[in-house]
Amino acid sequence: MDKLNKYKITFKPMDKTVDVDKSIDNFHGVGEPGSVLDIAIGLAKIDIEHTCGGVAACSTCHIIIEEGLDSCNEAGDQELDMLDNAPDNTLKSRLSCQCIPSGRKDLVVRIPDWNRNLVKETPH
Repeated sequence: MDKLNKYKITFKPMDKTVDVDKSIDNFHGVGEPGSVLDIAIGLAKIDIEHTCGGVAACSTCHIIIEEGLDSCNEAGDQELDMLDNAPDNTLKSRLSCQCIPSGRKDLVVRIPDWNRNLVKETPH
């Protein structure tokens, strides 16, 4: 199998790592197909807040790509406009609904504390 089809994403601060295989249709229709948001919700079972439904119309799914950012698609103008509204915006900030890893590298993604939906993440 082509190396570009398989990679890992580690979600911080929960230290949860998922294996992604792009050759298998394991996407769940949240954000762009294969986006970090789609993978977080569908594979990792981590609910990143996404008020607009994952269409780059808000900044609630803001994440920070700590490692592997250069293997992701470029941010478009609409995403950059929305990131201007995100708290704690950094040079490594992306909207998880728009950030699509190529698979060339593994990723480490930090979900800011204010951006995690703990009610859905924590089992009761």
